[in-house]
Amino acid sequence: MTSDAEFIEASRVFLREDYLPKLLHCVEPLTDDDLWWRPNDVSNSIGNLILHLCGNLRQWIVSSIGGAEFKRDRDGEFATRGPVPRAELIANLRQTMSEVDRVLEGLDARRLLERLKIQKYDVSTLQAVYHVVEHFGYHLGQILYIYKMRTGTDPRFYKF
Repeated sequence: MTSDAEFIEASRVFLREDYLPKLLHCVEPLTDDDLWWRPNDVSNSIGNLILHLCGNLRQWIVSSIGGAEFKRDRDGEFATRGPVPRAELIANLRQTMSEVDRVLEGLDARRLLERLKIQKYDVSTLQAVYHVVEHFGYHLGQILYIYKMRTGTDPRFYKF
């Protein structure tokens, strides 16, 4: 496997097999009230973060790399106060992740240096993929923190 192909495959694995299951593990036991709780007005709820992740994944991967039509309402991702039901949030995230995985699975490694205009950024396809993986991990950490605050439990991701 070439290093380009390894980068694409590793990105798919992080998103699909590491980050998504951890996020779902934290979200599935929470109530809708927990999903939309926020410690203060300048902080985001888990619900907002999931809406934001879906918007980011669709814009950066499904639309910009995959070519699908998508009009993003980024401000709306943060302005929503819910409650969008947990089942709807999870279904949307799963569907979005499935679309992302299909795009990455079909991504020709020769496109990694192709330039893209996303939001105000001029990035390579490689940078776009890297951004999405890093961005998801960043917000997963926030979701994990809220989960711990609301449940008082350790998710035990690394139990043996």
